[in-house]
Amino acid sequence: MFETPALQISVVNLSEAGLDLTLELAADWFLRWQQDDPPPLFAGPGSLLAEVHLTKHGRDILLRGHLKGILTLACSRCLEPFSWPLTADFDLLLAPTPRPLNRTQEELTPQDLDLDFYNGDVVNLEPFLREQILLALPLKPLCADSCRGLCPHCGANLNLQTCTCRQSKAPATFAALAKLKH
Repeated sequence: MFETPALQISVVNLSEAGLDLTLELAADWFLRWQQDDPPPLFAGPGSLLAEVHLTKHGRDILLRGHLKGILTLACSRCLEPFSWPLTADFDLLLAPTPRPLNRTQEELTPQDLDLDFYNGDVVNLEPFLREQILLALPLKPLCADSCRGLCPHCGANLNLQTCTCRQSKAPATFAALAKLKH
């Protein structure tokens, strides 16, 4: 993963008052993300503004942020790209990566599930921003609630044209039952 210097925060230089950052996640950032690890729903670059505040609490860091902007997603029915507004707030508690555990299994507590980790003396914000963007996406993005999708036989976009393939009255799985009727 290519790391942007603005997204690399030195823990040692982080003051007790914290650090406020405003980051523009523009088309080039999204294109790089798509090259590194293509998110399944993106149909093109987006443009987001990320406002983050980092506060040091001992060795832990509280990361609070707000994301706002427009993403280009692919409709889950017709596969056409469309613009989707994203607005999301997040709070993450970051702790230093723990020493390797022994080989015994350990049960996670609810507090463990709210915890993320950073390595060394630098916090890389990029994976945390990517994670928060993915968590804010809809499970099934739709260009419109009325989207008719694609024809399952010929693949025509039913929002743009009428399907020209022959429609059977009964699905193929019930073809044997149709013969019994006659």
